[in-house]
Amino acid sequence: MVITLVLGGDLDWDEGRGQLRAVVLDPAAGTITQLVVEPDGRIGLARLVPLDLLDVTQDGIRLRCTEAEFRDLKAAEATLAEFALGYEVPVQLVPDGWRDAGGPTTDGASIPRVQEKETIDLIPLGEVEEGQGARVLATDGDIGQLRALHVDPASRRVTHVLVREGRWLARKDAAIPFSSVAGFEDGVRLSLTRQQVRDLPPA
Repeated sequence: MVITLVLGGDLDWDEGRGQLRAVVLDPAAGTITQLVVEPDGRIGLARLVPLDLLDVTQDGIRLRCTEAEFRDLKAAEATLAEFALGYEVPVQLVPDGWRDAGGPTTDGASIPRVQEKETIDLIPLGEVEEGQGARVLATDGDIGQLRALHVDPASRRVTHVLVREGRWLARKDAAIPFSSVAGFEDGVRLSLTRQQVRDLPPA
């Protein structure tokens, strides 16, 4: 069985809902290690979700966890407040009940004035994060944007990357075998030319 992970697609869990914002890959093994899921209305609080928590049902894909368990998953990003009053270093803004990413923290509502905020990604060393709209580059130029991935949930291996290519009125999704992915520098780099991608059957 192969499942399709649509980047930007909705996911829900017990008492919660969010979007699949990105996937985290081990580029050498060609496997997905975790999903980056952002809860609805909570920018800067995306979690790293292990594939073990994915449930595939007739209605689609959902997470097998409660809202409290989701909040306690490892942070995929941290929103830092610079120049917060009373702090000499950037402070992570964490709402009550959410696990922090380490370092000084405070409830965002308790800071009377935040002059500057920055949200940074927290991805394991040696792995890469690819999200909705990531550039896909053929050997001879830009071919389109990453839209989804086909994944074997048993092995966690990516079988295909789905690329939205073509001009606006003639766009199509091309399913590119993962064996044709050459790397992840500044996007997803392919070992195919643009014409070879266009010659692939629609996804």
